[in-house]
Amino acid sequence: MRPRTLDEVVGQQHLLRPGSPLRTLASGADHGGGAVSVILWGPPGTGKTTLAQAIAHSSGRRFVELSAITAGIKDVRTVMERALNDRDLYDIATVLFLDEIHRFTKAQQDALLPGVENGWVTLVAATTENPSFSVISPLLSRSLLLTLEPLEDADLRALLERAVSDPRGLGAQVSVDDEALDALVQLASGDARRALTGLEAAAASALAMDEAGGEPPVVTPEIVSASVDRALLRYDRNGDQHYDVISAFIKSMRGSDPDAAIHYLARMIEAGEDPRFIARRLMVHAAEDVGMADPHALQVAVAAAEATQLIGLPEARIPLAEATIYIATAPKSNAVISAIDAAIADVKRGNFGLVPKHLRDAHYPGAKRMGHGKGYRYPHSDPRGVSPQQYLPDELRDRVYYEPTQHGNEREVSDRLEKIRRITRGG
Repeated sequence: MRPRTLDEVVGQQHLLRPGSPLRTLASGADHGGGAVSVILWGPPGTGKTTLAQAIAHSSGRRFVELSAITAGIKDVRTVMERALNDRDLYDIATVLFLDEIHRFTKAQQDALLPGVENGWVTLVAATTENPSFSVISPLLSRSLLLTLEPLEDADLRALLERAVSDPRGLGAQVSVDDEALDALVQLASGDARRALTGLEAAAASALAMDEAGGEPPVVTPEIVSASVDRALLRYDRNGDQHYDVISAFIKSMRGSDPDAAIHYLARMIEAGEDPRFIARRLMVHAAEDVGMADPHALQVAVAAAEATQLIGLPEARIPLAEATIYIATAPKSNAVISAIDAAIADVKRGNFGLVPKHLRDAHYPGAKRMGHGKGYRYPHSDPRGVSPQQYLPDELRDRVYYEPTQHGNEREVSDRLEKIRRITRGG
């Protein structure tokens, strides 16, 4: 079922628009002389090999495929020498597809440079790891980096429906009901290869169980579950289950139950939820429900989000779980969100006034003549590090927005803030 042309490719349409580098590469214009080498970066099953082979078959160039797992420097040099001969003697351009380029050592990647730099080959490299960390800079600078995304549910469904009816696939030997298609899409988690493998296994089971031999057997959700040996989670990334599970996840962390929080995290991961969405919710929750009770919670959440972006699943489950447990077990305080929401509410109501003159900018010409900055007390000149002076506008002089709790770090903040306010406000 691998597409033979770019027009058959499902998904990745952001890379396949008319005039895009991949379309230009596939057209075979100028016999490959002006073709740009590309590095395809994306999760497994998103079409990296498919795109490379479709480009080669569409362009009429000679296609050579190497895997960084098995190939060495000698193999690379052999390809380069033949590509140079083919170009000079027969005017034939060569596309070199190198899978798993991140597994190449620096020396092996260096061997690619002469061929790429001099145009002997057009390199199409594929990697599941961030090329910024796994590909040498000279090769990166000579190539165009294209990022592939996990396939959307609609793309996976179209792919499965095609495989059921196409003679290259199942040739309508079975039919698949809508719920079974939904289950296969859910289990695939954006991976086309996983979706087709699941369909193949389920179809084989349905055919083996068919005793009547009449109408094509029907693949049901139960057959899918038994075939892939995974329980089907009732989870729709755009429906009620999505909102119910993420709500339970957040409320479990807020309620300081790490076991429940980890359970709901596992359900989201197994159901194919976008890990970046989970990471975003962790960052929000760390600021909203932990806040100043443990300021490190936000740092942990941000670190987990960055790690998720860099390494992807399945490894990203580990930093996501670490952040979940940290946040769930951290002391809780919503004083930060209460403070900013109360301040925004005042501003929206028009409950604000002029900035006190002693706080206004006094650096531009004429500012001092208007009294800007006059009477300002520099806190570092006070031995206490805090100066008694008014900071809020007159209309809000005694307004208190931030009221720290006695939980965790905020207990110390509360004691210190009480002393500060006695000095600044004279209370």
